[in-house]
Amino acid sequence: MDSTGTVVRSQVPLPEAFRRPLSTPPVLKPVRSGGGTDRYEIVQKEGTAEIIEGVRTRVWGYNGIMPGPTLVSRRGRTTVVEHRNELPVPTVVHLHGGRTPPEHDGYPTDAIMPAGGFPHGAHHKEGEITQGSRTYRYEVDQRAATLWYHDHRMDFTGPSVWRGLAGVHLVTDGEERALPLPDGDRDVPLVVMDRAFADDGQFLYPSVDEGLVKTPGVTSPHEAGVMGDVILVNGVPWPSHEVDAVRYRLRLLNASNARRYRLRLDPLPEGGGEPLVQVGSDGGLLARPVAHPYVDMAPAERQDVVVDFSGYRVGQRVRLVNDFGEGSTSRVMEFRIARRAKDESHVPARLSRIEPLDPAGAVRERDMVFQSQSIEGHHGWTINGRPFSVDHVHASPGLGDVEVWNLYGDFHHPIHLHLVHFQVLNRGTGKPGRFDGGWKDTLDLRPAEQARIIMRFDGFRGKYVFHCHNLEHEDMMMMGNFQVR
Repeated sequence: MDSTGTVVRSQVPLPEAFRRPLSTPPVLKPVRSGGGTDRYEIVQKEGTAEIIEGVRTRVWGYNGIMPGPTLVSRRGRTTVVEHRNELPVPTVVHLHGGRTPPEHDGYPTDAIMPAGGFPHGAHHKEGEITQGSRTYRYEVDQRAATLWYHDHRMDFTGPSVWRGLAGVHLVTDGEERALPLPDGDRDVPLVVMDRAFADDGQFLYPSVDEGLVKTPGVTSPHEAGVMGDVILVNGVPWPSHEVDAVRYRLRLLNASNARRYRLRLDPLPEGGGEPLVQVGSDGGLLARPVAHPYVDMAPAERQDVVVDFSGYRVGQRVRLVNDFGEGSTSRVMEFRIARRAKDESHVPARLSRIEPLDPAGAVRERDMVFQSQSIEGHHGWTINGRPFSVDHVHASPGLGDVEVWNLYGDFHHPIHLHLVHFQVLNRGTGKPGRFDGGWKDTLDLRPAEQARIIMRFDGFRGKYVFHCHNLEHEDMMMMGNFQVR
């Protein structure tokens, strides 16, 4: 079992793969800049997109598009983003991977109410609510990294992200800009997500009573996690992308609700080898590059890789395939080698300096158990036997404390911590996995696995959440609070 979840089958004929070109979300320009601050405006609204050829699909998008526009922040400058909500439901914006104060982190009950008024009969759990719009302030005191922003509304993150509320937010700094890595048009964000479509071409998101494929031991197929049969990259089903025979930096983001991927190039370049050279992870650059034959990605993880296409012939087609998929989900996209070109980039042997955290310096160690559990006769996803409550705090570290957490799981649980980045100490009795290097904010915890992570709770005081990033598990209460004192 490569993913925990339900496969939802589309009710429309699936489009032919590799016919449509890859699109790249536009880079959002600030409405004004000055005094070390860049200010942006985003409208959350319904738009339409021709995802399935000949059909207009309604999306809930940032500025009406899916994925939303890309934001680029520079370390040392403040980014201020005003979000206006013109959707018919409340929303919450979380900058995933961001080191932000609690009032700007996107706590699940800190909702932006619809600008047009709240729908009759709807309800929202109490939090720090604003009407129509909300301004998020990011000080951007963190390393260069591929972050992303998405909806984080209490109980409804899964369907809201499924409908389109996700986008890339890049952070740059002087260290990264000084490296001779591919840049410009050769630095490409790839937002990978799976979706399913109803017979009218609209997004198909299941109700809990549909007879879908079940995960053993889970009461409802919906609760296991929702997976589609169409793979989208930057909102395009199985796209093709024309490239020069040079190095490219591919910023891979798994923005799926529940699906895991094992991504591999087919065929290998002449001479073989391990063509995916990882240079970054969730929290930015690795200390040194690591070559892989494939990369594994759980929901919310980012893998920053460099691919050298000079090992392929001009005219050759190279596919990015998913070894965790089958049928339509086993293919992702295609690269078409168009021409030879000059390439002044290279991957240096050293990328960055990463301070290793020492478990001997940890002030405490905690156990966090993520599991399916019956609660008052109903199935639920829990942490340490408890479903999420805004009033229950699982951990209260002091500002600057270093802690070790032992994570335990039953099914696949991509574990995400807000505010802090962590390092993986080990999996079970072994070393960290091959994709666990550098600073992480999401850990791919596999079934019946134990992992140890270490982090320093610095930056800000306040209450934050940690949770499973299988979005259906999160919505079904697999979330907890930690309070930095």
